[in-house]
Amino acid sequence: MKRIFTSFLLFLTFLAIVGITSCGRKAVLNIYSWAEYVPQEVIEQFEEEFNCRIVYDTYDSNETMYTKLRAGGAGYDIVFPSGDYTSIMIREGMLKNIDRTKIPNLANLDPRVTAKINYDPEHEYSVPYMIGTTGIAVNTRYFSEYPRSWRILEMEEVRGKATLLDDMREVMGAALKTLGYSVNSLEKEQLNEAKELVLLWKDSVAKFDNELFAKGVVSGEFWVVHGYGENIFYEATEDEIEDIDFFIPEEGSTLWIDNMVILKDSKHSDLAHEFINFILRPDISAEISDYLLLPSPNSKAAELLTEEPIYELADLENCEMIEDIGEDLVLFNDIWNEIRFGL
Repeated sequence: MKRIFTSFLLFLTFLAIVGITSCGRKAVLNIYSWAEYVPQEVIEQFEEEFNCRIVYDTYDSNETMYTKLRAGGAGYDIVFPSGDYTSIMIREGMLKNIDRTKIPNLANLDPRVTAKINYDPEHEYSVPYMIGTTGIAVNTRYFSEYPRSWRILEMEEVRGKATLLDDMREVMGAALKTLGYSVNSLEKEQLNEAKELVLLWKDSVAKFDNELFAKGVVSGEFWVVHGYGENIFYEATEDEIEDIDFFIPEEGSTLWIDNMVILKDSKHSDLAHEFINFILRPDISAEISDYLLLPSPNSKAAELLTEEPIYELADLENCEMIEDIGEDLVLFNDIWNEIRFGL
């Protein structure tokens, strides 16, 4: 009897220890996103308010993210794909339905942004995080007279001193826009014209690059780069920014919307909804826009901004969303392999 009672006490003690440990263990939200895309202060504030911990892993392209997830890279709760990849992931059943009742701050989204979302107009699977474009940045210390056009890449003065993004849809989109076509064109004649234009640019640029263009143009290693303005201004000091001219070419450019989505196998769906709703708070959205120097997709955040964005929502009117073109993507793939690798 004593042995049984002792065993029972030991069992109760074990349960108490397990209970204390379980109560003290914080929930973990696993996020897979672009590097330095969510301010550390925002992450820490969410962790404090919701008594949780965020694990933040990064990728450098939509293709890398998608390939990892399709290969079984499980364990993530929230991912930040661009619009075309959001469409692909919806079609392939990779995402969990958004419970709109858990995200009342959806009402804060700017109608000018939501009107551009044709891949998920009712936000059944995705919520926009940020909107923007790619453009051209020039270091004016070395180069001061130029057209505000994609044709800057054809100038003899920039030969060997320019870079293009290593991104098939972005580069082909720039060429198609230069020629007056849609970035989503599937017309073979138009695509071949764009290919020839990119080959002309390739003969002039130093390299295709997604990672070092910002540091390169700020340091003067490159004079003209095709890239994301937010990356460039993040790299530059206040003095260096004075020498950088970032512009959206007069022909227009691509438009991107990065989204917050919850993966179908997420183990922390409720916390993921809390995170999305938190991001859509006006004060948090304003903090993120100030950090990235991008226009906010949150209409109620506009009056809270303390920094001037690189460009405004109104400046994106001549920019076009890169769309998921399904199996026709092979047309772009074939051309890109020829451009990049001579295949």
